[in-house]
Amino acid sequence: MDNNKFIKNLNSIIGEPNTLIADWNKQPFLKGWRYGEGDAIAVAKPGTLFELWQVLQLCVDMDIIVIMQAANTGLTGGSTPYGYDYDRPILIINTMRLSDIQIIDKGKQIIGFSGSTLFNLEDKLKSYGREPHSIIGSSCIGASIIGGVCNNSGGALVKRGPAYTELSLYAKIDSKGKLILVNELGVHLGNTPKEILTNLQDSNYGQSDIQYSSKLASDNKYQERIRDVNASTPGRYNADSRRLYGASGCAGKISVFAVRLDTYPISKSNQVFYLGTNDSYILGKIRKEILSNFKNLPTSGEYLHRDCYDAAKKYSKDTFIAINKMGPSFIPKLFELKRRVDLIAKNFKFLPNNLSDRIMQILSNFWPNHLPLRMENFRKRFEHHWVIEMSDDGINEANEYFKNFFASNEGDFFICTNDEAEKALLHRFVAASAFGRYYALNEKKTGGTISMDIALPRNDKDWFEKLPPEIDDLLEMKLYYGHLFCHVLHQNYIVKKGVDAEKLRQKLLKIYEARGAEYPAEHNVGHEYFAKPALSDFYKDLDPTNSFNPGIGQTSKLKNWK
Repeated sequence: MDNNKFIKNLNSIIGEPNTLIADWNKQPFLKGWRYGEGDAIAVAKPGTLFELWQVLQLCVDMDIIVIMQAANTGLTGGSTPYGYDYDRPILIINTMRLSDIQIIDKGKQIIGFSGSTLFNLEDKLKSYGREPHSIIGSSCIGASIIGGVCNNSGGALVKRGPAYTELSLYAKIDSKGKLILVNELGVHLGNTPKEILTNLQDSNYGQSDIQYSSKLASDNKYQERIRDVNASTPGRYNADSRRLYGASGCAGKISVFAVRLDTYPISKSNQVFYLGTNDSYILGKIRKEILSNFKNLPTSGEYLHRDCYDAAKKYSKDTFIAINKMGPSFIPKLFELKRRVDLIAKNFKFLPNNLSDRIMQILSNFWPNHLPLRMENFRKRFEHHWVIEMSDDGINEANEYFKNFFASNEGDFFICTNDEAEKALLHRFVAASAFGRYYALNEKKTGGTISMDIALPRNDKDWFEKLPPEIDDLLEMKLYYGHLFCHVLHQNYIVKKGVDAEKLRQKLLKIYEARGAEYPAEHNVGHEYFAKPALSDFYKDLDPTNSFNPGIGQTSKLKNWK
């Protein structure tokens, strides 16, 4: 391929400042937030939807692989190249300049462009008294709206489930290698790609152009599924064929320009309850009774094991403080700074790997204890911690239930103040980064990491993992946290030095399969997990020439799926 010709054509579409070809400029886009890295001929940053279409057409004409990327906050390497064994050059298209969010139907629905973020959506909906499908965790690290849809993510909020829509606007490459634009957005915008994309970009459509059909803009069956506590299958997981449609679950096998999603009324009042117990069956009993008998479902229910509590307190302290003091909008800037520091450090052999993590860990040690006293007391008393948020009429229902329950069962609870509630939920969220920080500081002393995202059967009473000694003895650290109402658990392991992490990972997967679990539950397969037939068939149908994000789900990286 004539690289110079390609770059020249790319510059003519999006401008030279938005075409990144120098290694220094490309690096932040080539490496995943926690997993995977590779190379690309360039990183393109289109500024309009039609520019994105033109860039895609250029890639089709010159037989170049496209990897779509927004905030690059994924955990399984699904938005960056993975390795150096692709059969064609790669272009990364970063969509963060395409950040528009359009409000329709008086705020009941939105149209989000490919680079729009959950944080900005949450902020934009406040004046309408509404909020997005996901407001826990991902909004704090700047994740994109479309990234959540493409990866079946979300689901921590009990009443809403994973991000899902059947209303989207996307480009795909058909079996003959032709780029086509598919308008399933439910908005009449014209006939040609230029008309459709320009009219959407300019909000050039009226109320009469918006169609209200039977197509869904959210998962309307999730509450029903999660309440079915006797079902022998998980409530939500990535390869669930019921929630694979167009952009939803596509994992970058098409280029999504925009999605249309439902929004939700903001609760009038909220209350967080902090539960502790030394018996995992107690939490299982509470989960079953709440889902079976409560009139009002919880807003969320975030589980944290004591070991994970301790790890997050030590290794996620700086992230906690940054969000608590400077707000979620600061976090993307912090991660960008971290990446730049580590890139600089790589050029100097005398500097250690993961320099940014080492600096931030040292600085965090000087900060006083950031966790509330009542949480710390529960940490001393209890192994298992569960932070449950209720809203409106559900608050009194939960309060009466917990009083009666713990009067005759082991464990205890307290009603959080506003400050305690904010810090309890934030502590649970930042726990995800403790795993990576510990490994960054102790990489040479360990045998690697294993990160699992597991959806357990809804009727699994023995939900807390108890590994056989022959496996448990190979692990240096186990961190357990997750969304207990939907039985989605994140189980992160640090392997002892000298242990083959991949072989151990396969043994763990067999244990999960024997329990009837599905994986991954919400992080998508990326390049870390094997895509099961329902998922890989979906990918092949979307992308018959394998030109978008090849290799995802450990599938073929070769053209036409060879």
